[in-house]
Amino acid sequence: SGSITAHSASVRSYRAIQVPPAQRPNAAAPQPCQLLWVRDLGSSALPPSPEADSEKPSTDQIRKSVRPDGLVSFIDGKAYKTLKRHLTSHGLDPRAYRDRYGLPGDYPMVAPAYAKQRSALAKAIGLGRPGGMAQKAPKKGRKAA
Repeated sequence: SGSITAHSASVRSYRAIQVPPAQRPNAAAPQPCQLLWVRDLGSSALPPSPEADSEKPSTDQIRKSVRPDGLVSFIDGKAYKTLKRHLTSHGLDPRAYRDRYGLPGDYPMVAPAYAKQRSALAKAIGLGRPGGMAQKAPKKGRKAA
């Protein structure tokens, strides 16, 4: 019984060591010495905000970024069929992306050709019609015994 309690105590202490600092309570709170350091150095010590280093694209650039085969990202300049996964890898959601670059609320997150392809596929399998999927599926009944 004594070895079991010693073992469980060592397991608990091992688990306590394995908790990443970001998941510990108050780990993200700045320490008083950090606040004094920032105050003494002024605003030049703070990293620039993402809004400060990103220029807002012109209306012409916004129009040219929407291509039939892909949307050109204002983050890295590459074309994507859908921007959602790309944005989440950069810590943004569609609303934050639109706000950051001054894009209109109806700016697409999916390339027009890809959206058309997905729409055609959905219609082909009967989505969007009441009972469309149920009518096409064969009825499964019990076999007579």
